[in-house]
Amino acid sequence: MISQILSAIELSPLTLAFCLVFVVLGGYLKGFAGFGASMFWMTSLSLVIPPLQLVPMVLMFEVATSIYLLPGIWKKIDWRSIGFLLAGTWIATPAGIYALITLPAAPVRIALALVVLFAAIMILRGFSLEKVPGKTATVGVGMAAGVLNGSMGIVGPPVVLFYFSSPVGMTIGRASIITYLIGTDTAGTVMFAAQDLIDPSIYWRTALFLPLLFLGSSIGSKGFIKTDPDKFRKLSLYVLLILSVILMVRALFGD
Repeated sequence: MISQILSAIELSPLTLAFCLVFVVLGGYLKGFAGFGASMFWMTSLSLVIPPLQLVPMVLMFEVATSIYLLPGIWKKIDWRSIGFLLAGTWIATPAGIYALITLPAAPVRIALALVVLFAAIMILRGFSLEKVPGKTATVGVGMAAGVLNGSMGIVGPPVVLFYFSSPVGMTIGRASIITYLIGTDTAGTVMFAAQDLIDPSIYWRTALFLPLLFLGSSIGSKGFIKTDPDKFRKLSLYVLLILSVILMVRALFGD
């Protein structure tokens, strides 16, 4: 039975054990903060799984965990802002793909890391918006996320900063981020599948990891409920800072 599973997922026992640990840790991060899991999974699991196999798997991880968390956040979602954000993201993603093709990857990643670091530090120091941004500004944030999505497969930072600097509150912000990621990552998964870039072993791996993804997400979600909103906001921004530093290091010293 075990040999059949290993054959289906095309992973050695040692690699599988490594993946199991980081899958559940990423699930916890997703359940707690609502974001950051993709970069965590990409950074850790890329040590043992080729990027072309890992990216669609991570996209499916995000979709699965977001849907799993959806019933508990449904009443807290800001659907209006999500619609404008997704519109901007889908419009600008082709521009990001063009940047990926024409620009060196390292400078783009360094620029992203510096922008996120600066914005996160500003919010930690007390910067906040007096009111929720209007339609044009929200679409603009979505377009920034779209450029990042097409150029490096990362959509979170602009959207996270958008919600955490606005007066909507942490609970609404977290719920909206989780829901927004369903739209972006489902589209990404469909694009990979349409180009026959998801082989059966990737589906089998995802199915095998689902229980641990849900376990980590459930524990993380319970941790969020018990956390003071101000403390949660600071912890989430520190996570964003750490992920930005990781992104910069990878850009400077290679993937």
